[in-house]
Amino acid sequence: MSDTEKFDYVVIGAGPAGLASAQYAARGGLSTLVIDVAGAGGQVLQIADLENYPGVFPAIDGTSFTMNMQKQAEAFGAKVVQAQVISIDKMGENFLVKTKKDSFESKCLCIATGAIHRNLEVPGEKEFTGRGVSYCATCDGPFFRNKKIIVVGGGDSACSEAIYLSTLSKDVTIIHRRDKFRAQQAVIDKMLASGVKPVYDSVVKSINGSAKVESVTIENVKTGEKSELSTDAVFIFTGMLPQTSLVEMLPKDEGGYIITDENMETSIPCLFAAGDIRSKPFRQVVTAVSDGAIAAHIASERIRN
Repeated sequence: MSDTEKFDYVVIGAGPAGLASAQYAARGGLSTLVIDVAGAGGQVLQIADLENYPGVFPAIDGTSFTMNMQKQAEAFGAKVVQAQVISIDKMGENFLVKTKKDSFESKCLCIATGAIHRNLEVPGEKEFTGRGVSYCATCDGPFFRNKKIIVVGGGDSACSEAIYLSTLSKDVTIIHRRDKFRAQQAVIDKMLASGVKPVYDSVVKSINGSAKVESVTIENVKTGEKSELSTDAVFIFTGMLPQTSLVEMLPKDEGGYIITDENMETSIPCLFAAGDIRSKPFRQVVTAVSDGAIAAHIASERIRN
């Protein structure tokens, strides 16, 4: 292992929250490092048209948005590296972050590792992943142009992805376990206007096929009635799992999200959390960026004082 490299501020996670935090920290004069196992981007890479970020109009794709954020952070002096963090430790007043090859010390640390898609945990899901089961519409949607498509979920992500998929196929059905969607009303209205067919009060019990997806078995949660819908693809957007394995010691809410104060500071001084990993009522790119900026600002104050 190489000698420990020292920074004022280390950010783990290079999604919008992490990159925004790095930008504000570096611009504020802090020596700043961002570490991400997959490189810059996070969930925003799956967005085909980022149409609700204030000031970004017309819409921009998530990849371009991320590239701009990384370039902006680096222009202010932040360093972005691709590596897997294996441990975080407290060393006196500082933090020690270890990857498989290197170790880094910092005065303040921000966890911005985000969340990943929740699985349905039904027969056929794992077997057909990559063969009709997907968790990314912009990645895999074009493979199913003019085919039968089913979307599972009822929040902003599910409805937004259904809208995108409706541009590729006229036969898109969305299955939701409740009698109304949880997404923002504007998103719901746009989805229904795009021709997406809703199936309410239903859950997927199995995903069926031979070499690839051919159908899903669904069950009405109120009547118990089961039925089978033929389809070529199943896109699953049923919630997220916060990636908190590096900081299991921190207090979390009932959903497993890290609890912070309004300064994004956790129960450990100078340890911040920002973005989708944090307990909050609304998770969007714009709120993630706000989290990151606040964390960097408070970290800068902590370090100077």
